[in-house]
Parts: sequence; C-alpha cells; structure tokens
Amino acid sequence: MKQNHNKRSHAWRLFLLQVSLVVAIFAVGLYIGVFQRDKTLVRRHILADARTQIDGIVLTRLWNSMYGGVYVEKRQGVESNPFLTNPDVATRDGRVFTLRNPAIMTREISLLRPDNGHFAFNLTSLRPLNPNNRTDDFEQAALLRFETGESEIYAEETRDDRTFFRYMIPLVTTAECLQCHATQGYAEGDIRGGISLTMDITGFRQAMTSNHILGMCLIAAATAVVLACFYYFSIRLMRQLKQAQQTLADMAVTDELTGLANRRRFFERLEEEMDRSLRYGSDLSLIMLDIDHFKRVNDTFGHPVGDTVLAEVARLLTANLRTSDFVARYGGEEFAVLIPGMDANEAARAAEKLRVVMEVNDLFMDGPSIKVTVSAGVASLKSLPAARRTRDQLIRSADKALYRAKREGRNRVCVHRPEAAIQPSLI
Repeated sequence: MKQNHNKRSHAWRLFLLQVSLVVAIFAVGLYIGVFQRDKTLVRRHILADARTQIDGIVLTRLWNSMYGGVYVEKRQGVESNPFLTNPDVATRDGRVFTLRNPAIMTREISLLRPDNGHFAFNLTSLRPLNPNNRTDDFEQAALLRFETGESEIYAEETRDDRTFFRYMIPLVTTAECLQCHATQGYAEGDIRGGISLTMDITGFRQAMTSNHILGMCLIAAATAVVLACFYYFSIRLMRQLKQAQQTLADMAVTDELTGLANRRRFFERLEEEMDRSLRYGSDLSLIMLDIDHFKRVNDTFGHPVGDTVLAEVARLLTANLRTSDFVARYGGEEFAVLIPGMDANEAARAAEKLRVVMEVNDLFMDGPSIKVTVSAGVASLKSLPAARRTRDQLIRSADKALYRAKREGRNRVCVHRPEAAIQPSLI
C-alpha cells in the first residue's frame, strides 16, 4: 500500500509539474506576443510620425517651387545663396531681398529643429552643391538603394547612449530644380538626392522598456496567482480523491452490516500475523465463533432483527478483545478472531470469556429481548505439526473444533488438538 501511495504521489507531482510547465510556456508566449505587438505598434507610430514630418517639408518645398522661390529681406545674419545666379534684388526704398529656393529653405528649417524639437532634417545628395549637405553613412547607403527603385529607407541607430530613428525619401528632379542643378547633368525625373529625418526616440524606447517590465511583472504575478489557485484546488481535489480511495479501500475490506473486517481482509491479516509468528517464533491462535441457532432468530423475528443481532454480537466481540487482537466476520453468522502471542489454552480462555459475555447479555430489540449464545473452536499455530503450519490448516483445525462444539451441544468452546479433544477442566 505504501508503494501504491508513493506511486500516486509521484503521479500527482508529475501532473502538477506538467501543468505548471504548460502555464509557464503559455505565460512566456503571451509575454512575447505582447512584446512583439507593442514593438510593432511603436515602430509603426514612429514611422508614421516621420512620414508626417517629411510630408510637411515636401509640401513646403512644393509651395516654394510653385512660386519660383521666396524672397526674404537681407538682415543681419542673412546671407545670399552663393549657388544661385543673381539671387538679390533691391527695392526703391533701399532694402535688399535675397532669393530662398527650396533647397536653402529646407536647409535653414533643418537648422532650427535641433534647438526646438526632437527631430532634424537634412537635404543631401551623392553630389551636393553645398558641402554642408554631404552625406553620412546612413544617407549614402539610402541614396544608393534609391537608385535601385526603393521609395523610403528607415533604420535605428544608437549614439552617445541615445537611440535615433533615421528616415529618408528620395528627391526627384523637376523643371524647377534644373535652374540650379542643370549644370550637374541632372535631367527631369532623375533622383538627385534625398531628404533625411533624424528623430530622437530615446523616450519612446525607455517608455517601451518600462511598459515591458511592467507587463512582465503583471504576467508573472497573474501566472503565480493562476498556479497558486490551481495548486490549491488540485491539493483539495487530491485530498478528496485520497479520502474517496480510502473509503473505497475500507469498503473493500469492511463488512457493511457489522463494521468488522470482511473475509478478504481477514485472510490478509492472517497472512501478516503468520509471517510475524514464524519470523519471531511466537504463537498465533485462531478462534472460529458461530452464533447458535441463528436461523431460528431469522425465522422467528425476521431478517432485520437478525441483522441487528449480528451487529450487536460484533460490538460485544470488539469490546471484549485486546487492541492487538483482530476480529472479522467470516461469513453468515460466523466470526473469526486472531489472537497473536497466545497458545491454544490461553486462546481458549479468551474464547470462553467471549462465550460468557454473549450468554449473560440479553440483546434488546424493539420487541422482546433475545438470548443469544455462541459456540467456538480454537486452534493455535504451534499446536500443529511443523510441516502443516499453514493458513488453510490453521483455519481447518479451528473449524473442526467449532463443529465439535456444535455436536457436543453448542454454547461451549472446544480446542483442536491433534491427539485428543480438549478436556472440560481446561476451560
């Protein structure tokens, strides 16, 4: 039984471990899914923001080019575009205005952003007229990829412990562009450069990292709660199953009517006691006890009363035996009592005590009281020849003594002896 209990415990532990592993895998998968979804959403948001900023610059350049450029008054710090021919005009009141074409306008706007926001523009080309518009590594690689047909390039890069989002689109040569760039060999429709955007997304990344840590903690906490609830209910279920199994096990070895051990459990206990007796050299006695004229009780008072008589006899037997003794309902109105450590004579005295208890106790039912007597047969293991000290032989010997007690008039105890019957003086 202990081995079966260990197997069941191992099976439960394995089951709980497997369920915990499945829940953990699910939680990790859920976290990875949420992480990837958040990462995708953030990237889409950043990309949409970059496209919006670039579209604003493109529309501004388009507005500028539609009017052939915009003139601004030359004040302190305003220089003429050295790459334009005759960019300045004077008014009658003496003021001077200089032309701002789309390129220089974009350049000047880009110089404003680093001090006022988290993004900056750059207008560049593989062959820039203005040396200040030279490319960096990202822009040069993007311009080369534009020539293969790509329409936008973006990437992330880290500098000085900060993360930047780089975005770039190509600039296509128009008729207005040829006013400045015709000398470079460009034709209308050629890609002559690109507009790049650099956005500081360190804050986005830090917020995303914080959200991921928070999400991981929440998922871990939820997983722990789920597992705790699962363990709690599993342990309760396991205990209930254990109780149910114990109940079934008890029912399998218990006589329902009397509450005593049944015939099956008697044989198991007899094997255990015989092994112990043979191992340690102690004696073991068996009392086979039968209610006298029990059929008459059933016929006279009915089977319900007969069942009550059986239950009362079982109660009296249990109350008048040692805790080390073992009593079972052998079948019908017959009971078996194992007396460890006693020889035949000692067991006979114990059987006589039981007989007297039954004789002097009237069993009170709903109607009149019923007088019940019993007959008993006693046999001990050591009274048998060594070659015949078996379970079946011990039971057979006690049965022979019981039958002899019945033949001799009932309400008495007989001891089985191979050489002679028990003398009355012994009991």
